[in-house]
Amino acid sequence: MTWHTAQPLEERQAPAAHGILANWQQFALLLAVTAFIGGMAGLERTVVPLLAQREFGIASAAAATSFLASFGLAKALSNLFTGGLLARTVSTRGMLVAGWVFALPVPLAIIWAPAWGWIVAANALLGVQQGITWSLTINMHVDLAGPRGRGLALGLNETAGYVGVAAAAFVTGLIAQAWGVRPEPFYLGIVFSTAGLALAALMVRDTGHLVAAEALPTGVATTPFQALALPRAVGRFTFGANELRATSLSGFVNNLNDGMAWSLLPIFLAGRGLSIGQIAAITAAYPLVWGVLQTPAGWASDHIGRRVPIIGGMVIQGAAIVWLGMAGHFTGWLISSVLLGVGTALIYPTLLAAVSDAVSPFERPAALGVYRFWRDSGTLAGALLAGLLADVFGYVAAIETIGIATVLTGLAAACLMKRRVD
Repeated sequence: MTWHTAQPLEERQAPAAHGILANWQQFALLLAVTAFIGGMAGLERTVVPLLAQREFGIASAAAATSFLASFGLAKALSNLFTGGLLARTVSTRGMLVAGWVFALPVPLAIIWAPAWGWIVAANALLGVQQGITWSLTINMHVDLAGPRGRGLALGLNETAGYVGVAAAAFVTGLIAQAWGVRPEPFYLGIVFSTAGLALAALMVRDTGHLVAAEALPTGVATTPFQALALPRAVGRFTFGANELRATSLSGFVNNLNDGMAWSLLPIFLAGRGLSIGQIAAITAAYPLVWGVLQTPAGWASDHIGRRVPIIGGMVIQGAAIVWLGMAGHFTGWLISSVLLGVGTALIYPTLLAAVSDAVSPFERPAALGVYRFWRDSGTLAGALLAGLLADVFGYVAAIETIGIATVLTGLAAACLMKRRVD
């Protein structure tokens, strides 16, 4: 299928100016949309793992983490197919609206769930929504910023989303401590999904004309872009260059440890006698630090290159997770959560920018979709692996194993990314 520019006539005729400041209104609007996307994910961080034991009597760690496995699988596949559709220039705004529709039933399903299977199904819907909508805002922010500011743009995007994650994780924990784990914490989800859908439907504009303008100086726009078949796209954008191999591996392991932290950490801390409020503080500190520091991390990667933040971030993450398993008190767990956020902040926008650097503008949506497929497959793997290891060897062994694997991945990335990725 060849490239067609699919945007309204008035947008095709408008001058295509790149830059965050030149497009600040749409850029800021998309930041607000991304914050609501993060808020939907944040609903899950503190309370849902505790629902398994307190509401449904699930003792097995592997069974309790199944909600995140369904989320990770659905999000990974949604990333992949969304990237492929964007490579064929389906309307970005139309897809964003469609993605938000999947969010509407999620809080209601959790509130009314008579069995754990409902929670698993609701998280599959949430994964679809997250894959579609966050893929869209990432691509649209990169389109608006242009090639010189994509690291900063991705940092701002991820900051907005993960500040939303942290705020929702903390507030739902406080609500759960005051009123219980259901239904009150999930009323926020009704607000987030309605607001996100309204902004997407009424105020967001397409960005396809900016992609065409970015490609024009290179001569790419004069030749129709042939969208790759899905299997070829996965192979090309996973193994096509050392940088792409490194980003796929690092993204996968990054979300492997995030899957562990998301699904296992609240249960682990509850078993150590912490209150829901204390658990909320620890689970929120990680995405809060992660979110706030992504803007300077993305900006720095535009100037020093992508390699150092990626390698350093993986090593810091791994060390923080090892300490998480070794700590035996609230302060130690809180510090390890903060350090985990620091390491993740260095990696998250930088990996996205490194993928964007390695491909042409027209290939970028598909390449980012493939990368985010592998990255979010790590969430699925992390939830399953952490649950199985915890059931067989105990929670500490599960945490330490994933921490060591993260450090080793940083060393592998150092070998693969021998050249500076600018």
